[in-house]
Amino acid sequence: MTMLLRTIALLIPATMAVAPLGAQDAPPAPPASGPVLVAADLRAGTDLSGPWHYSIDPFRSGIAGFHGEAPDKGQQRWLDIDPRAAMATDNRVLYEFDLGHSPVTTLPSSWLTEAPELRHYQGLMWYQRTFPAPVQRRGRYFLRFGAANYSTVVYLNGKPVGRHEGGFTPFAFEVTKLLRDGDNQVTVGVDSQATETTVPPPVTDWENYGGITRPIRLIATPDTYVDDAWVRLQRDGKLAVDVHLDGPQAANRAVHLRVAELHLDRAGVTDAHGDWRATVAAPRALVRWSPERPKLYDVAVDAGEDHWHDRIGFRTIETRGADILLNGKPIFLRGISMHEEELGTDPTRAMTPAAARALLSEIKDGLHGNYVRLAHYPHAEVTLRLADEMGLLVWSEVPVYWRVAWGDPDTLARARAMLAENIHRDRNRAAIAIWSVANETPVTDARNAFLRTLVADVRRLDDTRLVSAALLVERDKTADHPVMTLADPLAGALDVLAINTYNGWYTSDRLNTLATSEWRVPADKPLIFSELGADARAGFHDPVKEQKFSEEFQADYYRATLGMADRVPTLRGLSPWILKDFRSPRRQNPDFQQGWNRKGLISETGQRKQAFDVLASYYANRAK
Repeated sequence: MTMLLRTIALLIPATMAVAPLGAQDAPPAPPASGPVLVAADLRAGTDLSGPWHYSIDPFRSGIAGFHGEAPDKGQQRWLDIDPRAAMATDNRVLYEFDLGHSPVTTLPSSWLTEAPELRHYQGLMWYQRTFPAPVQRRGRYFLRFGAANYSTVVYLNGKPVGRHEGGFTPFAFEVTKLLRDGDNQVTVGVDSQATETTVPPPVTDWENYGGITRPIRLIATPDTYVDDAWVRLQRDGKLAVDVHLDGPQAANRAVHLRVAELHLDRAGVTDAHGDWRATVAAPRALVRWSPERPKLYDVAVDAGEDHWHDRIGFRTIETRGADILLNGKPIFLRGISMHEEELGTDPTRAMTPAAARALLSEIKDGLHGNYVRLAHYPHAEVTLRLADEMGLLVWSEVPVYWRVAWGDPDTLARARAMLAENIHRDRNRAAIAIWSVANETPVTDARNAFLRTLVADVRRLDDTRLVSAALLVERDKTADHPVMTLADPLAGALDVLAINTYNGWYTSDRLNTLATSEWRVPADKPLIFSELGADARAGFHDPVKEQKFSEEFQADYYRATLGMADRVPTLRGLSPWILKDFRSPRRQNPDFQQGWNRKGLISETGQRKQAFDVLASYYANRAK
């Protein structure tokens, strides 16, 4: 992957300029990225989702020749030619690809589900399609990808457009000058292969769905447009707005913030950099967003010819001692964790509104939840918008997971860029309560410096939300009962402490001993059990012996663990692992798993297990 990215860098301009730095000398600001195009899903444009040709490139010959040189013409997949016609008219011509006549898939989706021979393919895939350019074009045009996993190169009409690394955050490239009248050919190379320096690393506990897994759009804007706008309710009770314009008339430009329902109209002028920031007293009529009343407002920013808009809720989230306060009042987070994987026997990470609603409804209505941990990476925009609409608080995280290359400056730069892209995309979402920077990472000095850099980035980019990470604990091996101590030095830098616990599943503890568990954690900060769980195969019952993987064992595990949780005085939330059974190649027990992690409270097809009702009853009582 490192060689691939270096070779690509010679061919294609980057979407972001990132200077390598060590974690010990992090800069005062996160790395710059390409166009933000915040709320791009609400802008006018052309949807390029749908049929695309695809072709595998397992040896990456479209990126480099076999000696590492630039690929010869016969391997350059992005060329704006018809290989079949060219070879038919001149027998000196050789092309070893023909994307225009290759098989067709429907995007967004992962190629893993396209054909049986691709089920476990990890590597480089090429996609191509044509689309008509808008007639009578004016202003600017951007190719915007919701996400592509993992590293991506893009060409338009045979010309390089840009490259991006990271499988779960959006990216965009301006293509105004490359568009032509009539049909335009867009070619995209997506490489899913993880390495020791990627984020996440090669070893995870979920399926690596390679491909273009979120929508692709051609977005139109005026010459000068609102690239970023952040409108929020501050903890001091004032509304604040930050706007950034991009374009030749960005400086000294009149802008208006409007919230019509609140009769709010605030005017201003951008500075020399195209930035405008203002605060205003919150109107008395403002209804604060909450899980019980998820009120959203139509918010608009006008700047010249550009009219930017979004649907935004206003609320505050903070901590006081061991409490989490939503709109100034203590709240217990009744949640569960969730992967981005739709219901069904053959999921492909195509998160449609219907697919997202089916999952979130199980949490909101079925479990009586008010909270969801979107693990272990930024989820699709459609999921975050639905969380806003349905009233579910969200923990959002980046895939800094397990064995990250802590000492590699490029890995740090990648993680910082992903975090910045995630926050810029979603910081207008009222649902977001917690930004998380890591999951189950072993403590070292290099790791501590790496994660402290990410925590500092969060606080610079969004000072209105809480920061956390799912941490490991130390277990006393000499005690006659479970004694867990949170000794992670990162804890002091976090607003909310979070622990993943699986006592009774990955340990030899009897479930009836969990009530004696002792948790030694700081008393001045709220604690969340960010994971807890046990596997069960839906429909497998063993009411007598309660073998692991039986529904009875999972249900009793929940009863015992929830009883243990009630004895932790600083506990302010739960996000058990996990809502739905999900694909995980590392899980290969032939009787119960067969490539699925079975810790879901519902099966991959939506069948509820006994433990679902256990947690639902617990949350119903908590909600009273």
